[in-house]
Parts: sequence; structure tokens; C-alpha cells
Amino acid sequence: MVARYVVSPRGGRRAHPDITSALRAAGARGRPALIEIAPGRYEEALVVRGDVQLVAAEGPGSVVVGLPRGTVLDASGAVRVHGLTLVGREADVVACHAGTLTLDHTEVWAHNGVAVHARPHSTVTLRDGLIAHGRALFAGGAGLVERCRFTDAADNAIAVIEGARVSVRGSRIEGSRIHGLRVSDAHAELVGCELTGTGQAALWADARARLVVTDCVITAVHAEGIMFTEQSRGSVDTTRVTGARHGIGASSGADPVVRGCVLADCRDTGINVQTAARGRFEDCQVLGSGNIAVFATKGGAPEVHGGRIAGGNVGIAVTESSRGRFTGIAVEDLTNAALRVFDDSGATFEQVRVDRCQSGLEARGDGGTTAEVTDTVFRDCEMAAVAIGGQSRVTLRNVTAEHGMLGFGVSDEAQLRVTDSVVTAVSSAGAGALGSGRLIARNLTVNGSGAFGVYGTGSAYLNVTRSEFTDCATAGASFDEEAGGQLLDCTVNGTRGAAVVGNGRVETTGLRTSLKVLRHAEKPAGPPQQVINIFNGPVFNGPTRDIQVAWGNENVIQNRQRTEGDDSRS
Repeated sequence: MVARYVVSPRGGRRAHPDITSALRAAGARGRPALIEIAPGRYEEALVVRGDVQLVAAEGPGSVVVGLPRGTVLDASGAVRVHGLTLVGREADVVACHAGTLTLDHTEVWAHNGVAVHARPHSTVTLRDGLIAHGRALFAGGAGLVERCRFTDAADNAIAVIEGARVSVRGSRIEGSRIHGLRVSDAHAELVGCELTGTGQAALWADARARLVVTDCVITAVHAEGIMFTEQSRGSVDTTRVTGARHGIGASSGADPVVRGCVLADCRDTGINVQTAARGRFEDCQVLGSGNIAVFATKGGAPEVHGGRIAGGNVGIAVTESSRGRFTGIAVEDLTNAALRVFDDSGATFEQVRVDRCQSGLEARGDGGTTAEVTDTVFRDCEMAAVAIGGQSRVTLRNVTAEHGMLGFGVSDEAQLRVTDSVVTAVSSAGAGALGSGRLIARNLTVNGSGAFGVYGTGSAYLNVTRSEFTDCATAGASFDEEAGGQLLDCTVNGTRGAAVVGNGRVETTGLRTSLKVLRHAEKPAGPPQQVINIFNGPVFNGPTRDIQVAWGNENVIQNRQRTEGDDSRS
């Protein structure tokens, strides 16, 4: 049976003048106790042992217990607090050493200290309360946080460490100076929570922690919305991050699973995987990223399946010895490249659809830079659907390119293999090789090119087999300068232009066409030769002289030297 005690500074029949005296009386009897506290401010340090309930008699906010400094509530046993406001400084305002502690409709104000400290072997429940300025620290114990508000924490609003297990549900965390929640070598779960205005990552998992996030909203974060690092694991489901620097990040061997999330208006990247981290991302949307929607760098290796990338600058970028697999993704309306693979990195793209981007796939780097693209469509890219350079190696299978300037282009010492692919209605060429690039094409179809079906220039090598070029304005195939190779069992259809304009260095075998085959010297006069610009350099459509051009440089110095008799002004 529960013994009832009344606390009232104004006195009364059998009333205790302060909370401490009521606790002392309850402890002497050794029975479960209910202590009802009249409204007022009590400057006391409460040491509660055993099975005790502390209740504000006239409801939440009517009782304030505080000290200038030191612990206000020290609990062990089975302690329940309802409706009190606890105020402290420079110490643990509430400490639970063992047993269970429940704070219900309770406010804890911590100035320069910890608001609630759950120590090893304790279980602390916070329900329908407020934690202001300080943090809730769960070290080695267990915790449940329901429908609470955390505001203006001096560092982390919630810290879960040393093997603790904590669940946070339906709560709001705002204005934390560091993280909204940090979990380190422990387990934390968040469901239906809102986090905003944190100084660093809203949610941070490190030291092999496990973090599970479901149905949360994260806004206005100065760093990452959610960050997994140091081999941490976990999952993020149906969560929205808006206005962070990075939406979701993984580093240092972390490996999260992220499903059905929306990462919107991130200032730098939506998904950021680096330093040997991995991660699986399913059916996510990355909208309006300031720099890169999905970024794998410094050895990162994500897998991204399904979802949509729309708006922003670059879609997917894999750089600095990273790897990635990307399937079933729609990429739309970007101001730069949809896909990039640079610098000794490798990527596989399957069933990707790219619409209305400046360019489709760009690959550039040494011989370790590779990309495989399968069952993919590029539509309405302003520049090239695929443009590769350096010593990179790219394979295309069943790829479609529609509209834009160039279908598939290779330059420098790169190698491009194209199989069972179609290019339609480009302004310059279906496929081209320049510099020392190598183009190997099988079953390539080009329809309605504004200039060439396929072309080679410089010292490029082309091997084109069983391919068809229809209604190309200038020529089905054109070979210039020192370009060499072979055109084997190909067909050129249509009523305009030539079938082949050769340079004497390309072997043509089994050609089927009703159009003329011309040697290079026989090329008829016509409009100026089209210039294909693969990597956003300048394009000149007429004669030029005495110019200097620089692009892609951070600093450019321009000088003009006048000659005698030159009266022009610079």
C-alpha cells in the first residue's frame, strides 16, 4: 500500500514544510510513497531512494525545485516525478545511479551542466517534458524519450554512449550548439522526431554505434543532417532533410542503409560517402543540391538503387579512387553533368534515365578510371550524352542518346566501347573519336545526325562493326587527319550527304549504301566544319588569329603587347 505525504510551506494538518523532510519520513517507514507538493519554489537538493513518486499537486509548472549549483535530484530505486520544474547549474541537475527514473511532464533547466544523467545499470524515461540548455546523457544504461522538447543545448541535446540503448519518439530538438543526438559505441533509435538549427550534424553516429532513424524531419542544419562514421551502422527510413550542408554522410568505414528519404536543398551534397565508407541507398530523392547530389570520394563505395535526382548542379560524382553502383535512377534538370567518374574511380550505371542536363556521363582520369553503362537513356543533354578523356575506359551497352550536340565521344588516350546502342537527332555526330582516343562500336545505330554518323580525327583509332547510319546531313562516317581503323559490315541510308568521307587510313569492308564514298580530298565545299567540344572548352565557328584562351583556371593574367603603328586601346 502506498503511503501519502503532503508538502506545503504554508503548513497544514500533517503537512511537511519541505520536500526533504517528507522524503526522510517516507524513508523511515520503508514503504512505497506518494509525495504531493504544493505550489512554490523549493531550494533543495533531493536525494530519493526506494519506491517514491514526487507530484506537483496543482499540475505541471506549479512547483520549482532549484539550487544555485549542484545536483537537484539524485535518484536510485523506482522514482517517478510528475509536473516539477528542476533548475540547476554546473552539475548533473538530475542523476539516476541505479534502478528506474521517470520524468513525466517535467522541465529540467541546466545551465552549464548536464540536465539528466542516466548512469550504468539505470533506466530513465522522459515523457512530455522540456530539457533546456543542458543535455540528456545516457551512459551505459537504457532510456526512453517520448514527446519531449530539447532546446538550446550547450553541446549535444542527447548523448548515448558506453553501450547504452535509447529510443527517442515524437520529440523535437532545436538549437543545439553541436549535435541534436550523438550515439557513440551504443544504440539509439529515433522515430517521428523533428530536429532543427543544430550547429553541427543533427544526428551523429561514431565508434561502431548503431543508429536507427524513421519518419523524422531535419531542417536548417549547419553541417550534415545525418552522419555515420567510424564503422557505425544503422538505417534511415522515410526521413526528410532540408537545408543541411550535406544531407546524409558516411565516412571511415561506416555502412548505413537509407530508404525512401528526401534530401532537399542541401548546400553542398545530398549523399556523401567517403574514406572507405559504404552504404546502400534505396528509392531516395535528392533535390536541388548546391554542388553534387550523390558524391563518392576518397575511397567511398555506395550503392544507390532507385530514386530521383532533380535540380542542382552535378548528379552523381565518383572521384578519388572511389567505387559505386547506381541502378534505376532518374536524373533530371541539372545545370552540369548528370554522371561523373574521375581520378582512378570506377562506377556501374544500370537502367539510369537522364533528362535535360548539360551533359550526360563524363569520365576522365588514368587507366584505373572506368565506367560501365547498361540499359540507360540520355535525353536532351545540351552537350554530349557521353564524353570521356584522359586514359579512362568506358563501356556502353544498350544505351540511347537523343538530341543534344554529340552522342558518344572519346578523346585523349581514353577508350570507349559501344554495343547495341542508338543515337537520334543530335546536331553534330552520333559518335566520335579525337586525339588518340579509341572508339570500338558494335551494332551502333545513328539516326538523323545534323553532321556525321561517326567521325574520327587527330590520331584516333576507330573500329566500327555492323552499325547503321541513317539520314546524316554531311556523312555517315568521316575520317580526318591521321585517324585510322576499320568500318566493317556497316550500312549508310538516306538521301543526303555522303556515305563515307575517308582519309585513306580507314579500311572499309562490306559497306552497304547508295550514297557516294569520297576520299578526303574529294570532300565537297559546304558549311564550315563542325567542331565538337567534349569538355566545355571554347568552340570557334570561323577563322581566328592572335588570340590566347584559358579555361578551367582559377587565375588568368591577360597581357596585350602593342606593335608600332597600332593605335588600338586595350
